[in-house]
Amino acid sequence: MNDISQGAPQKGGVERFGYKQELKRGLGLWDIVLYGVLFMVIIAPHSIYGLVDYESQGLPTLVYIIGFVAISFTALSYMRMSNRFPIAGSVYSYVQRGINPHVGFLSGWLILLDYCIAPALLYVMVANWGTLLVPGSPWYVWVIAFVAFNTFVTIRGMSLTRGIDFVIFAVEILAVVAFVALGCMFIMGGGGAGEFNLDPIYQAGKVDAHFVAAAISIAALNFLGFDGISTLAEETEHPEKNIGRGIMIALSIIIVVFIAQTYIAALIQPDWQHVDKENAFFVGVELIGGPIFQKIMLVINIVAIGIANIMNAQTAASRLLYSMGRDRTIPGIFGKVHEKYRTPYVGALFIGAIALVLSLFLDMGALATLVNFGALSSFIVLNFAVFWFFFIREGKRATAGDWVRYVACPWAGILILAYVFTGFDALTYTIGVTWLVIGVIVAAVKSKGFREVPDAFKNLQL
Repeated sequence: MNDISQGAPQKGGVERFGYKQELKRGLGLWDIVLYGVLFMVIIAPHSIYGLVDYESQGLPTLVYIIGFVAISFTALSYMRMSNRFPIAGSVYSYVQRGINPHVGFLSGWLILLDYCIAPALLYVMVANWGTLLVPGSPWYVWVIAFVAFNTFVTIRGMSLTRGIDFVIFAVEILAVVAFVALGCMFIMGGGGAGEFNLDPIYQAGKVDAHFVAAAISIAALNFLGFDGISTLAEETEHPEKNIGRGIMIALSIIIVVFIAQTYIAALIQPDWQHVDKENAFFVGVELIGGPIFQKIMLVINIVAIGIANIMNAQTAASRLLYSMGRDRTIPGIFGKVHEKYRTPYVGALFIGAIALVLSLFLDMGALATLVNFGALSSFIVLNFAVFWFFFIREGKRATAGDWVRYVACPWAGILILAYVFTGFDALTYTIGVTWLVIGVIVAAVKSKGFREVPDAFKNLQL
């Protein structure tokens, strides 16, 4: 394979990386923080709280704390690479330049499992809640309605998405505040645990290496989405600074609200052995606020995930396809930009269609494991790219800080994620490895035996 990368950024925009500025630039730091927070979903624990509480034996808050620490090493790697290579494409673009274009393609190919399948998983989740909210309503109608809406908004662009994001963010914050306030009143009134204690965070004898691995695997799905911020680099002002900052700020906000919600939820229902694994959070909501509050929270979840979360997921996926399409590593049509809205509309339409088909034929379990496989495997390669590019190739090893940034942090991320991989089932491995093999074949064909590289790399000064 050719070993091609780019040196330190110079003045200018994406042109210095061999591309043209085609997407509409105008997002600020807090725009992308809002995007990332809503992509990860402030109320994400609601959907899988029962499973997390049961599997952790009453330590759901600790699960999220461990998950946050584990994923932070990879987030730091994203920050390093986004600072050096502020272009769309996320892990695909970073590994292209950190290692070489062919490995970059395979990284992008792997994370497509996440970016293409995640919307389908979320549509299934929302449709399930929709039929619970409106008994007897056709399940597929919920899917079709949300696919159509989100695909339309994604094509229209980030200006429309930003407005919708802000409204939904405000609603989610109000929901979290209401839940925490009512929960505290319930507990102080003698309900649930009847007191505030540390049981959701620590219980002697329950925490070991197996618990940590399981916790990371369970919580990882709720933190996926921070990486999507990096796909907006060519639509963000000062991306070399703001993308990395946005990722870390969004993660910090998310862990605070995750801790608050899971801690209160665990004290509302302290008997984890008899918790409803599918609807535990909403059972707790009914306990503290009655059936009306339960319905309100259900509607908020449907709107937050069905619109904000999925819309941002489809936005990230379409930008990844755009980046790969303009490099011609996948069909060039994915690199087309809408003349009026300046958005990668072909990718948006494709993701909407794929999500519709997958949501109708695969269940939540199968979709969730495939999302994790695609994301975590590409994260491993990204962490290695940071080590390889900065420490090995550029020789940044003069200070203790260099060793921490370019050796300790990325290798901690690699080892943690590799450990999580041991928990996947045989079907996930089979599908994931098959997908990777297909990617290798596609890469070999498109690059004529790994000899050709994308046009953006042919005239670079190395």
